[in-house]
Amino acid sequence: MNQKKREAIFDRLAECIPNPTTELNYSNPFELLVAVILSAQATDKGVNKATEKLFKVASTPEKMLELGEEGLKEYIKTIGLYNTKAKNIIETSRILVERYGGQIPRTRKELEALPGVGRKTANVILNTAFGEAVIAVDTHIFRVANRTGLAPGKTVREVEDRLMKVTPKRHLKDAHHLLILHGRYTCTARKPKCGKCCIYDLCEFPDKSKYVE
Repeated sequence: MNQKKREAIFDRLAECIPNPTTELNYSNPFELLVAVILSAQATDKGVNKATEKLFKVASTPEKMLELGEEGLKEYIKTIGLYNTKAKNIIETSRILVERYGGQIPRTRKELEALPGVGRKTANVILNTAFGEAVIAVDTHIFRVANRTGLAPGKTVREVEDRLMKVTPKRHLKDAHHLLILHGRYTCTARKPKCGKCCIYDLCEFPDKSKYVE
């Protein structure tokens, strides 16, 4: 795929998705961090349902520590891997209070050092909470990048590095959410909605004609 087509794809996605942002509910960077940790192998809808009540009682690292691991589990037990996630969130809250005065660090290295935070989660925080031009590659972005020919790669890191290289600068800040939302609602895993896709003519997916209804 040439760069001119890539630019056209991002321009088109930006037109079709006028408000590219996360579907996780949060009101501060700490809440976003907690929500993203909880979202691993879980749906945003399921996370939002749990955090709606949780954030009313624990919206800061200090309040999360007061709630404690067992207290936290009561709010998130409907979410997969909740025991491990509760342990990580409490330990992360402790580190934030002790080392960062309750604030969320703003470098990838510091974020990745927190329990339960990997490169993808760190990138989500940097992009969504702090507006940095980084791309967190999840299953949706990995699929869209490979299927369309936009930025093919065998690993998540390969796709991330290629996207960072080929995404037009004007779209870098929003690229993460543009691609996630396109993958979640249009370029879906099993039955992509190719007939309703705004980048159908630009996409290089060889089987796209099979999915036009």
